[in-house]
Amino acid sequence: MFTVNMAEIEQSSGSSHEDDKPPNPGDFSFMVPKKEISMVPDMGKWKRSQAYADYIGFILTLNEGVKGKKLTCEYQVSETVEKLLAMLGTLDRWIDETPPVDQPSRFGNKAYRTWYAKLDQEAEALVTAVLPSERHDAAPEIAVYLKESVGNSTRIDYGTGHEAAFAAFLCCLCKVGALRMEDQLAIIFKVFDKYLQVMRKLQKTYRMEPAGSQGVWGLDDFQFLPFIWGSSQLIDHPTLEPRHFVEEKVVNEYHQDYMFLECIKFINEMKTGPFAEHSNQLWNISDVPSWSKVNQGLIRMYKAECLEKFPVIQHFKFGSLLSIQPVKP
Repeated sequence: MFTVNMAEIEQSSGSSHEDDKPPNPGDFSFMVPKKEISMVPDMGKWKRSQAYADYIGFILTLNEGVKGKKLTCEYQVSETVEKLLAMLGTLDRWIDETPPVDQPSRFGNKAYRTWYAKLDQEAEALVTAVLPSERHDAAPEIAVYLKESVGNSTRIDYGTGHEAAFAAFLCCLCKVGALRMEDQLAIIFKVFDKYLQVMRKLQKTYRMEPAGSQGVWGLDDFQFLPFIWGSSQLIDHPTLEPRHFVEEKVVNEYHQDYMFLECIKFINEMKTGPFAEHSNQLWNISDVPSWSKVNQGLIRMYKAECLEKFPVIQHFKFGSLLSIQPVKP
């Protein structure tokens, strides 16, 4: 299981950490997660919760793990990672099998609902196939996060709350011992990267709307985490500085190695006009002197713009693995 305390990360690097043993089956009584944040005053309950501590700890542990590493570097790929890639491959194939329908509205193609209905029906079986046999009882709980991670089938939109549900899905897999400390790089470079590819295909195929978009004042219409982890990858890079990512030549040359530049490439493909106009926040980031400062700033921004915003967190679901209970002292 992943450590969620940054101090513990330092101790655990390079050594076998006792926290990394799979938890005992008796540790959890699994339940179907449900919403707990229904009013703005409930946000305090969220910030004090075990779920918040586990979620942010997971994000920061991975952020530390990918520091200075390329997408193309060598790392271990476990059986669970292979199963997750196969699962995402299935979601990808379903997009090909569910072409967009003709409709008057350009945005929010209704074929997405057909695609989503298939996932809704199959999610538990997909998750069961990823879990070790002694953990199949966790599938109904963990499957909820998978279903929440691909967008909203009523509004046909996608945003950072859906992305957070996928990170929560991965966090739950770590908590039940299906993913381990040594899977860190593969979780981002293989699994999360493949998830992003599938989400981009969904967004393009069904012309999904950005959920709760702040327009040019948001970081990106759809994603946030790959900018955090992607900026960590670039820390102490010998030649690439933040000012370079607005140059198309640099993006085309290095996007296969760096998640941040992959994101910029997708924005360049999807948007027209001057970068400073359609992606003002990112343009401002290109002025920051170092990638470590970019990384720290993005983590602060993520907490403020996503994790501390009621419109995002009201949709978050809590169960036994990501619990609304306050952090144990």
